[in-house]
Amino acid sequence: MSRTSRWGMICCLTLEWLALGVWVGGGLVLIGAVIPAVFNTFGGQELGGLFMTRAFEGFHRFMIGALVVLWVALWYRRWSGDPAMAIGLGEMIVLAGMAVIAGLIIVWLHPTAAALQAQAFAAHEETAKKEAFEALFRTLKPIRWIYMVDLVLGVLLIGIKAKRSLHRDGTLA
Repeated sequence: MSRTSRWGMICCLTLEWLALGVWVGGGLVLIGAVIPAVFNTFGGQELGGLFMTRAFEGFHRFMIGALVVLWVALWYRRWSGDPAMAIGLGEMIVLAGMAVIAGLIIVWLHPTAAALQAQAFAAHEETAKKEAFEALFRTLKPIRWIYMVDLVLGVLLIGIKAKRSLHRDGTLA
């Protein structure tokens, strides 16, 4: 017996899909459009770098919001007791992976990169500036791949949810 209304579950699922759209769409826009546009348009590394730092900080706020929505929706579906809305182990693992990676980026990697960026921009000596930028780029390279992994996990979660939406009570709907 389900503890929730049909409209409650429709709202829950709608918010889940919206959160995944923000997660995947935001990542695709930043990686595929904003980064190339900034570094091909802005006049110099400093201005473009500062803009990108602010853009990613904004995206991180959306990531946190999306994770909150996804976890609350997952709890709501579990609480509903509706077998059609059951949560699979794969869904839990992927969502946990997304949360861990986002936390790693937001709490540790991004602040480290931002500090290295500030250090590079503050350096006046050419040698110090070059060393600071090299340290920054060494940090940014793995961050880029980690963002890609997080994006792939978001797409994978969309696939899991799409597959689940085709099945109702173990049969193809």
